Amino acid sequence: MTDEAGQRIDKWLKVARLFKTRTQAAEACESRRIKVNGDIAKPCKHIKPGDVLTLRRSDGRYVDITVLGLSEKNLSKEMARKLLKIETPEIDEQTKEWMALFDQAMKAARVTQKGRPTKKQRRDLEKFRDSWR
Repeated sequence: MTDEAGQRIDKWLKVARLFKTRTQAAEACESRRIKVNGDIAKPCKHIKPGDVLTLRRSDGRYVDITVLGLSEKNLSKEMARKLLKIETPEIDEQTKEWMALFDQAMKAARVTQKGRPTKKQRRDLEKFRDSWR
């Protein structure tokens, strides 16, 4: 186990067996479901032992994970569990309601596309712009 330099969060999430593939871990980061020490994490974010990850699960619950160690290679289930400490905070009903409202507002504001538009999308945009002239 290497503890000095740090490790990409998407790779660590896969090695720690929180996600089956590194791609799934990266997608969770891109969809803003993972925070490191309170900040939203991109897949390239480096973590080190002692960092606290907050993971939002698909059912809306949050899980706090403390990083205890790093590993460059895949480990057995028992060894992978030694890399982290899982804590589930208790949430009251009012907070759950606020979180649901916030999620609805964020879904409306989220950008669904990433990168440059495709040829078809570009033509549609040009047609839309021309209709306003």
